[in-house]
Amino acid sequence: MRVIFAGGGTGGHINPAISIADYAGAHDASLEALFIGTRRGLETKLVPKAGYDIKYIDIEGFSRKNMLKNVGVLKKLMKAQSDCRKIIRDFKPDCVVCTGGYVSGPVAMAASKEGVNALIHEQNVYPGLTVKGAEKYVKYLALSFDETVNFLKKKDKCVVTGNPIRAEILSADRESARRRLGIKNTRFVLIFGGSLGADRINETVVSMLPLIKENKDIKLLFGTGDRNYAKVIERAREQGITDKDENIEITPYIDNMAEVMAAADIVVARSGAITVSEIAALGKPSILIPSPNVVRNHQEQNAREFERNGAAEVITEDELSTEVLYERISEMLSDGERLAVMSQNLKKMAKTDALEKLYGLMKDMAEN
Repeated sequence: MRVIFAGGGTGGHINPAISIADYAGAHDASLEALFIGTRRGLETKLVPKAGYDIKYIDIEGFSRKNMLKNVGVLKKLMKAQSDCRKIIRDFKPDCVVCTGGYVSGPVAMAASKEGVNALIHEQNVYPGLTVKGAEKYVKYLALSFDETVNFLKKKDKCVVTGNPIRAEILSADRESARRRLGIKNTRFVLIFGGSLGADRINETVVSMLPLIKENKDIKLLFGTGDRNYAKVIERAREQGITDKDENIEITPYIDNMAEVMAAADIVVARSGAITVSEIAALGKPSILIPSPNVVRNHQEQNAREFERNGAAEVITEDELSTEVLYERISEMLSDGERLAVMSQNLKKMAKTDALEKLYGLMKDMAEN
């Protein structure tokens, strides 16, 4: 099977595409995959690292504030669609899989023009503009949440698959992970703001470090994001936090996320779709801090869905402070029964067979 994958910008769009490609390759030795992305996103690093070829197009998202700028965006869209049609004609895919980000729009449109079946996957509760715009061009709208159907017109195309979850997440085990990390009787708290980091979370956590230092019952792993690491380390040192503080580890990027998430008692993170799906799959009680800087406030919608199901605590950035975060962490860690209930509720929400379902849709598109 020959497949074109499109998804760009953030890891939340790219990693699902890579996970789907890996799964398809494990079940079809003849798989030939080609990715389409832009040169501005993380796909420039993540896709080649995963071992896949990638072609680049020039496209950007529409501006909600600067309408004049959108004239140029429309021109880029037309050129990108033409470029994508050429890529499709040259590669001759059996189907196309789009996982979001504005790069998916011209790819879905080009696939339709070239008579190639495509699907687009929506990771969040509320569908983005790209997914809404691609409705009429694709055969399937693959959704992560049941409620998302209510926000789309082409309900007959909707298939609830869940979010693609990496194999290493699904196979991760708490006890073996804690043994490998050397965690015994302490409570392990994992905090991160995403691959790029989150300034507000970083500022709050840095101010909380002296409290964590004094609480030897807690071990903290804090992922700052690459661009913020130096600033965070400087602030931490100003507060007397050093490498000698054995219960605090600060790192720019967490490479072994499956392992540390499996080992954690509590996860504090943004509420991007892939993050919350992985938290659910592992049954990890969490404090979700939605980013306010996203389209349609979709991270808060993701977080509130988990909150409604008794599966997570939510702190908005307006509510976030050192005192609030530390108090919430302390309260949760002191209530083992509550953590157990949250874990059970998470596992009820988890959809762990998304890759299998998406691969089935790919085979259907390739054969029909």
